[in-house]
Amino acid sequence: MVKVKVELGNRSYDILINTGILSKIGEFLLSFNFSSKVVVISNPTVFGIYGDIIMKSLKQAEFDASYILIPDGEEYKDYFWCYHIITQLLQKGLDRKSCLIALGGGVIGDITGFVASIYMRGISHIQVPTTLLAQVDSSVGGKTGVNHYLGKNMIGTFYQPRMVVIDISTLKSLSKREFFSGLSEVIKYGVIWDLHLFEYLEKNLEKISDLSDSYLFNIIKRSCEIKADIVSKDERESGLRAILNFGHTIGHAIETETEYKRFLHGEAVSIGMCLEAEISQRLGLLDIDASKRIKSLIASSTLPFQLPDGVSFSKLKLHIKIDKKKEADKIKFILPIEIGKVMIKEVKLEEFLDIYEKKSSCC
Repeated sequence: MVKVKVELGNRSYDILINTGILSKIGEFLLSFNFSSKVVVISNPTVFGIYGDIIMKSLKQAEFDASYILIPDGEEYKDYFWCYHIITQLLQKGLDRKSCLIALGGGVIGDITGFVASIYMRGISHIQVPTTLLAQVDSSVGGKTGVNHYLGKNMIGTFYQPRMVVIDISTLKSLSKREFFSGLSEVIKYGVIWDLHLFEYLEKNLEKISDLSDSYLFNIIKRSCEIKADIVSKDERESGLRAILNFGHTIGHAIETETEYKRFLHGEAVSIGMCLEAEISQRLGLLDIDASKRIKSLIASSTLPFQLPDGVSFSKLKLHIKIDKKKEADKIKFILPIEIGKVMIKEVKLEEFLDIYEKKSSCC
């Protein structure tokens, strides 16, 4: 088993990565001073596959374990379901030393982290991500949140987990679409931070797509190392951490415009990455060959790379106006200047359409 540490002083925590470690969750929790009541939060699909393993492990470790299930889907990551979870936690008698376990993908991780941060002014939680996207991105770093109908993750907190447990074998139960949605975030790390990772993806995409354990282990470990490094240097996104938003400014706007029903998160981000790379090229910051390589890897990963029918930049601009990264009349874009390096550039909203509409032969 490999440990990747997120260094945050007295809030530091380990990311544990291995295959077949779900059955050790109870053992891992014994290293903390939690009270006996533990609640697993999941959805029916994931819990139907892994619930018995988790519950058996917790009960063997003599925890008073129970579970709460919420529907599967981004559209359920809202305040209504937070209130539902909190009501059940109160009914189950959880106290301030209790622990929540997020078993599932990014939706479960985000909503569990948010509930943990506000229940009794904050209780502990453990992230157990079961999708590639959650394993390499949303489970690490302490961003929690729920959606508002006007924008994604507009209600949230920074609240670090006590531990992240990544069992690579859970990826075998994903659909190909879910898997490649997660791969979008791995591609992001290559573009913003690590040329070698990007080249590794280009060279080994077939083996990665076939879910070869050693190749999956390598990309997950490296992605977690990159995110841990960035978060350790800038926990609350005052500077460096903003680069993790590459592809997300446009991606979140696409998700909001399509009501979270047309695209998975990673799919929307993949479109955002390609278009933001194109914007960078049009501004003269990124050469066309690098822009084409980004698009090619995204397309080869069976991910969308251009705006879908019925979604225009004019419509996206309306959602970007209330983006969390907007300051006054400017929006912060994360723009690649070469593969492995990006810059943060403020763009006035009225210039947004003008930049995109410039003639280009990239995407």
